[in-house]
Amino acid sequence: MSATLPVESSAPVAARRSTSWQFWGRALIAPYLVIFLVFVLYPVCYGLWLARHPSSYVHLADDPIFFRTAVNTIIFLVVAINLKMIVALLLSGFFIHERWWIKILSVLFILPWAVPSIPTILSVRFMLNPEWGVINSTIFRLTAADGPNWLNDPTLALSFSMLMHIWKSLPFWTLILMAGRLAIPAEQYEAASVDGASRWQKFRYITWPSMRGLYLTSTILSMIWTLGDFNSVYLLTGGGPADLTHVLATVGIRYLRLDQVDLAMASIVVALPLVLPLVFFMMKRLSR
Repeated sequence: MSATLPVESSAPVAARRSTSWQFWGRALIAPYLVIFLVFVLYPVCYGLWLARHPSSYVHLADDPIFFRTAVNTIIFLVVAINLKMIVALLLSGFFIHERWWIKILSVLFILPWAVPSIPTILSVRFMLNPEWGVINSTIFRLTAADGPNWLNDPTLALSFSMLMHIWKSLPFWTLILMAGRLAIPAEQYEAASVDGASRWQKFRYITWPSMRGLYLTSTILSMIWTLGDFNSVYLLTGGGPADLTHVLATVGIRYLRLDQVDLAMASIVVALPLVLPLVFFMMKRLSR
């Protein structure tokens, strides 16, 4: 009769292995937590602490430049975002066609979004220089007259800033809406063609109902990102002339140069009542 040897339980081994994995998992996550606390959470809390005084917001409201900045921001959001999204919706219908020359155009179209912002926007600023810029040089060769000082007029300067924002971000939103179009079953368009539907009817009854949710979500997300768009305005106009083209994303630099750190932080905090509802509404839509 052979004796049965006791089998060692594997539970302690599994427990030790689990404990080891937990240790190394926490050890690897710890540096990221430290970076988050030092470079994200601390600056935000410090900025809110600097902007805690009600007098900062009183001085901010009394500053005529800040009132002009708020108006510029509203104009920037309403005009640039709606124009950008409408053009992106139209271009998304153009670039889904499978033709060789359209594929070449699509590659060239994506380049503004792919290349860095600083050299591209600064190159446009050099082109708009009233003395030696390529635009005014061309105008002089053709008409023998001096061209306008493009960035010395607040309306023109802000308009060019919006055009730069549209030109830079348009390819991204066009790609997003193209993906939405390609997700629509082709059978729906084939059935509509059999019924004799026109292009407008296909768009109205098939394309738009299928893409309406994506279009609205993209518009909200674009509003959030546009509120933080620093490059399009500051690199092109620097907030000038006379600080009349600032938006909320750039006006803080003005107050920092004037050594008014509390106003710089307050100018950021006042944007939260606009940003937070947009974030909440977007997350609510995505959760559905």
